[in-house]
Amino acid sequence: QVQLVESGGGLVQPGGSLRLSCAASGSIRSINVMGWYRQAPGKERELVAIIYSSGRTNYADSVKGRFTISRDNAKNTVYLQMNSLKPEDTAVYYCSLKQPSDYWGQGTQVTVSS
Repeated sequence: QVQLVESGGGLVQPGGSLRLSCAASGSIRSINVMGWYRQAPGKERELVAIIYSSGRTNYADSVKGRFTISRDNAKNTVYLQMNSLKPEDTAVYYCSLKQPSDYWGQGTQVTVSS
């Protein structure tokens, strides 16, 4: 079994920063893809960023230049550094792990508002 536990969400003003963390535990393979998705009210879940165990990354166009995904393979942890946050970034952020089965965290709320 695999468990993903997220932390770091909260309320932040526009232009502010937040850092999300997601720790994976259980049967974790050395080759996998970890990432972050988000779902805003009334919208479908969308990709934010993913990172392969090799370190290769992909970002949604809407967050390029503002968000940075990273991982610590020794800790099976993925991070999402979010800078220059905008109100449209408000959503529940979900951590994901693909190896190749898909696993999801419980989600953490990020609210960007003045």
